[in-house]
Amino acid sequence: MDVQPQFDRERNGSLYDRGSADCHYGRKRDPHWWTAGTMIGEKITELTEEEVFEYHLGYSENDTFKLW
Repeated sequence: MDVQPQFDRERNGSLYDRGSADCHYGRKRDPHWWTAGTMIGEKITELTEEEVFEYHLGYSENDTFKLW
């Protein structure tokens, strides 16, 4: 079964990846994903409930934080 790119947790720019990164860098929650990798392609911000949940899961499960 193929996983849609926005739900592929190993993919740079996925919902889970972006949630985790936003938390890691101390950014506020801003559900989104990138079509071709982080900062590459189109930034998608119009999301389904399932997509928003996936982003928030990545944010909530992050356990590393950037020390500035």
